[in-house]
Amino acid sequence: MSNFSSKGQVSVLGIDLSKMSFQLHGENGKGQALIKKKLSRTKLLPFIANLPPCLIAIEACGGAHYWCRKFTELGHNVRIIAPQFVKPYVKSNKNDAADAEAICEAAQRPNMRFVPTKSIEQQDIQSLHRIRSQAVARRTALGNQIRGLLMEYGVIIPKGISFIRKQIPLVLEDAENGLTVLFRELLSELYEEMKHLDKRIETLELKLQNIAANNEACQLLLTIPGIGLLSATALLAAIGDVTAFKNGRELAAWLGLVPKQQSTGGKPTLLGISKRGDTYLRTLMIHGGRTVVRVADKHDDRRNQWIQELDKRRGKNISAVAVANKNARIAWAVLTKKEPYKAAA
Repeated sequence: MSNFSSKGQVSVLGIDLSKMSFQLHGENGKGQALIKKKLSRTKLLPFIANLPPCLIAIEACGGAHYWCRKFTELGHNVRIIAPQFVKPYVKSNKNDAADAEAICEAAQRPNMRFVPTKSIEQQDIQSLHRIRSQAVARRTALGNQIRGLLMEYGVIIPKGISFIRKQIPLVLEDAENGLTVLFRELLSELYEEMKHLDKRIETLELKLQNIAANNEACQLLLTIPGIGLLSATALLAAIGDVTAFKNGRELAAWLGLVPKQQSTGGKPTLLGISKRGDTYLRTLMIHGGRTVVRVADKHDDRRNQWIQELDKRRGKNISAVAVANKNARIAWAVLTKKEPYKAAA
């Protein structure tokens, strides 16, 4: 179909993204289909550039933020929709054409929620976190392998990376522990690999420190007890524009830190936290809350009194999640008002 016809011009265009092929579904203001076609990757941008400015909707997936930035540069209004909000609009069987039509339909709903577009700077910070997280996981796996192999030779090392760092040189120097020459060589290689990962993680964290030092939003977030370097930079990478959230509770709900509901018949039923959103970021927030709970008895302000009372009633795990929830709300307020956190007397 042509981009222009007697039915008018395209006002809403839904695109089902992929790596090499892209399915398009465009409609005019009356909901009549004007475009139904599949394009290759090389032909997509030239086609979009020739379209008059319109609303373009895409599904949140790999490469979505890249295409959002590209389409915006061409003068279009671009919206990213979470896949779970598109699924109810898929008619009958699932295929690329049905998906593109569903994305187009979902984008026209007046109360639809959209995903904020990430900037290049946000993606850089997120990449740092993902690479660091993988390096930490590799180091943990390597430590477990070293402990497991040594146990088969009768050498026991307690849990924890710090114990491995301290005891491996001693094990290698001990000539009476029964280790063979071959295994000592293998163990030495594993130990050198662990030291390399330690240095790699330290380098990545130094990059995050430099980013935090030069970013005003990060400096504001670091004033909140329970939010450190990793949490602050991860929040910066995930949130971007905090005005996308109406209030602090919306941010906490977006992180999955609010109760899940199964209410009906006017009877509210609240379950555990919903665990929606970014698992990595939510984990950092809860770990930060756990740190605050652990030292709450050393402070006398109103916030720590509340934490101590909650700890006595519900335990440390629920208290840590409650503190993470409160920190998410405080983070929204701090970023909105652009003022550092001030503890109540």
